[in-house]
Amino acid sequence: MPSPHIRPHLRTLDLSDDATAAAVHRIGRAAYAVEAELIGFDGIPALRESLPELRAQDLRWVGAVAEGGELAGFLAWEEEPDGGIGIDRLCVAPAFFRRGVASLLLRHALAELFPGRPVQVTTGAANTPAVRLYEALGFVRGADFSPAPGLVMASFSRPTARRPPGRRTRPGTS
Repeated sequence: MPSPHIRPHLRTLDLSDDATAAAVHRIGRAAYAVEAELIGFDGIPALRESLPELRAQDLRWVGAVAEGGELAGFLAWEEEPDGGIGIDRLCVAPAFFRRGVASLLLRHALAELFPGRPVQVTTGAANTPAVRLYEALGFVRGADFSPAPGLVMASFSRPTARRPPGRRTRPGTS
């Protein structure tokens, strides 16, 4: 199977398109089933989310596409009233695990879709691949919390990017 890559122009996903919505729903369920095993908790809300419920989410979506046009993974987020970003879900089709899809999506989003904005995300504390990814990309782990018995979640934030020390911008320059 060829390695997936993100096309130079990431595809914005339109969930009003039946095929796109079905692919996102299928990938999300498969990815969350794997996470449920990793964290030992099968009550993840997205596992029981219907296709109409998924489509009703007030989220923005971007997808990573494999060479043959197949959706390999996606990132969905919401814009917070304070200008920050809340990543709602980052899912990769299990056939594309460990091929850099999640990293490519997240790097692209941080650099191109919401550069310099504070970003927050949560994941199951026992989801080691996700925890490592967020830490590797500069997210700072906050307090763990337990929204349900038997479930421990890890919170991460990536503060607003700051200029490197000693660098100044003069008026009229960029």
